[in-house]
Parts: sequence; structure tokens; C-alpha cells
Amino acid sequence: MNWDVMLNERLWINIAIIAGVTIVSYLVLQTILRIITNRLRKMSKGSRSGFVAIAAEMLSRTSHLLLIALSLLIALKVVKLPDRWESAMSHGWFIALAFQIALWMDTAVRLWMESLNRDGKARNPVTTTIIGIMIRIVIWTMMLLSILSNLGVDITAMVASLGVGGIAIALAVQTLLSDVFASLSIGVDKPFEIGDFVVFGEVAGNIEHIGLRTTRIRALSGEQIVCANSELLTQILHNYKRMNTRRIVFKFGITYNTPSDKVREVSALVKQIIDGLDNAKFDRAHFLAFDDSQLTFEVVYIMQVSDYNAYMDTQQEINLQLLDGIREMGLQFAFPTRSVEFIGGSFPELTVAGLPKETPAANQEAQSALPNG
Repeated sequence: MNWDVMLNERLWINIAIIAGVTIVSYLVLQTILRIITNRLRKMSKGSRSGFVAIAAEMLSRTSHLLLIALSLLIALKVVKLPDRWESAMSHGWFIALAFQIALWMDTAVRLWMESLNRDGKARNPVTTTIIGIMIRIVIWTMMLLSILSNLGVDITAMVASLGVGGIAIALAVQTLLSDVFASLSIGVDKPFEIGDFVVFGEVAGNIEHIGLRTTRIRALSGEQIVCANSELLTQILHNYKRMNTRRIVFKFGITYNTPSDKVREVSALVKQIIDGLDNAKFDRAHFLAFDDSQLTFEVVYIMQVSDYNAYMDTQQEINLQLLDGIREMGLQFAFPTRSVEFIGGSFPELTVAGLPKETPAANQEAQSALPNG
């Protein structure tokens, strides 16, 4: 044991000074932080969102170990140290401050994400989580690179090697990354949100969950459909939740023996029916075409609400009133019919079980028309 060092009075005085200054500095720093934090909390008036509230919460989560390290660095500045210790001290200051700043920024990002999820607005939680993770990765990466650069490490070659490695990893997990970025695109662009009713391809249902890789849809028949986010974005998607009005087109037909003046009255009847209904705005009703077995009408009206059940109730009421109105006018709805005419011959004899065999009337007329003998 080196007794000269142990009995060096100057050494023990320096150690005592360092210990005392460290303790005093720690208490002073902690007191200052507590005062600032309490004042910021009073300014925020109990709110957990907003810049002042986030700043107060961020300062309250200052690392005590880092406070001790900073206090020790302050104490080491008081005593006379060799030059090599001065260089180490400068690096220590930078590392401690960089780490604490990164810790504060990380806390601020987490608190900001929590405030976004609490504000009651419809947001995709997956998107906010991804954005928060990406920002925090950038913060800690910049902190690490700045510390390495301060220590004299050549970070240019390191960044280049990380770039090559990143490309290799990206190629290996290409499908996963495409789904993750598709989820981020869904959150930013918002083609649909949780609760929306969507239709694409042969799928129709309500969006139940938007994840990192997949989106879950509850179909009308009850089952859950899971679709990859990247595949979902390639589809032509109909979002009925965002529909403000609904344009309805339907057709019906009446028989060919309807007089032309009655045909004109049918359009007026349809207009009268639709004008008398709530949430429905009449657009037009026209005699459209001469079809095979009917005179076809086309009707267009606008539903002022997007609810599908309200539309079906309105359409049912139109159909019922149209049925009554057509009958009151003495007209008939058309249905497919076919007429067959035999010329120069006779109908074949038909035998139906349980019925007496009879000669068709058309056959009797044909036989009477033939010359005798």
C-alpha cells in the first residue's frame, strides 16, 4: 500500500471538497427542479395536456442518477485536476447533458402521444404509436451518434455500414415493412377509421381494428375478416360512413294495355308519393322504355340521410303507396308473359293426372274449320 498517497493531506482535502460540493450541488439542482416543476403545474391548472403541462411532467421525470453525475462534475470543477482529467471532464459533461436532453425529449414525446389518445378525437392508435416510436428512435440515435462523435469516433464509416445493413434487413422483411408503412399511410391519409362501414371486392363490414400488419373487419354475416394493410390499400374501397346523401334509382313496369294519358299520370303519382315523405327529395320519374312485357318507368330520388335502415324504410313506404296508387288508377303492374300462336295446326293433347281428358278449344275450332269429307 502506498502510504504516501494515503497520508497526502491535500488529497483528502480535495476528496472532502468534492463530496461536499457534490451533495450541495445535488440538493440545489433538485430544489430548483422542484420549484420550476411546481410553478409549471400551477400554470397548467391541473391539465395533463398542453405545452406547460408536458414541460412540468418532463422535468419531474429528470433522472436522479444524472443529477448526481452532474453534481459530481460540478464538484470536480472546483478542485485543480491534471490536463488529462480536464479532457475527460469535458466529455463527461457532454455525455451527461446529451443523455439528459434525450431523456427529456423521450418523455415529452411519450406524454404528447398520451395526450393525443386522451383528447377524444378519432385517431388510429397504431399510427400514433408508430410515429411516437419513430421519433424516439431518431432522438436516441442522434444522442448516441453525438456522444460517439464527441469521443472521437469516426461516425461516417459507421453510418455507411449501418446503411448497408439497413438495406439488407429491409429486403429480408420487405413484406412486413410494406404492411407497417401501409398502416402508417392509413393513419395519415385516413381512407377509413375504426367504426366505418366499407365495401371492397366481395367484403362488406365494419372496421373493427387497424393493426401494424392487418386490418380486421366484422362482416354483416358476423364473421371477422382479416386483411393485410398493403393489400387493402390496393383495393377500390367504398366508405359508406362518409356518405352524406344517397342517390336511389329504381324501376317498375305497367302493362302494355295502359292508355297514354294514364301513363302520364303515373309520373305525377310517383312525384306526389316521394314529396310526401321525410328525408326523401324527388329528382325525376320518367317513362323510360318499351321492354319485352312492360312499359318501364325509371325513378330517381335523393335520401337526405346516409343511414341504410332509413333508406330501406323509405323505399318500402314508396313501394306500398305506389302499389295502392296504381290499383286505384285501375292499372296493373306488368309481369313476364309469353303468347304462343299455332297457325295451320292444332295444340298437342295435354293429359293432367286426375282431370278428364278434353279436347282443347283451339283444336275444336281448327277441326270445325276443316272441309267435310
